[in-house]
Amino acid sequence: QVQLVESGGGLVQPGGSLRLSCATSGFTFSSYAMSWYRQAPGKERELVAGINNLGGSTNYGDSVKGRFTISRDNAKKTVYLQMNSLKTEDTAVYYCRAVQGGRRYWGQGTQVTVSS
Repeated sequence: QVQLVESGGGLVQPGGSLRLSCATSGFTFSSYAMSWYRQAPGKERELVAGINNLGGSTNYGDSVKGRFTISRDNAKKTVYLQMNSLKTEDTAVYYCRAVQGGRRYWGQGTQVTVSS
């Protein structure tokens, strides 16, 4: 059974840092590109960051460039999102996604709240 389980979300002050993890099972992790999306109340789900299957290529949404870093550990079948210099605008539910061709899997999401 395919599983993507996000963790690491929580409450953090503006300027702080948080590291999200997405632990996976049930599929060939090293064959899948991975990405993080987020969705705030009343807004569309948007791409935060993506990484190819071997980790050699990454891409980021404009609003997080220079602050967030996506990485993966294929041995652990886990993808990470390091979030630094957090802003209140980063508050959202963050979702992990796996893609290979026509196959797409989503995690359940983890809440990130940036507030003073």
